[in-house]
Amino acid sequence: MSEQTTEDFEVRLEKAKTILEQLMNPEITLSDSVKAYDAGMKELQAAQKMLENAQLQVETIKKGE
Repeated sequence: MSEQTTEDFEVRLEKAKTILEQLMNPEITLSDSVKAYDAGMKELQAAQKMLENAQLQVETIKKGE
């Protein structure tokens, strides 16, 4: 991963972690829980896509050797 992609990946994971902490709050409303869950899933999906792209890049580099 490039340096920028690595930073983006880390930011997304940090956002997901923050959202998880919100979800663990016993006082969160159901509506807010659903919104937070949706936002967290989007962050994790974006991070997963970054990992998949990095894996493809590594495989491409290995094939070129």
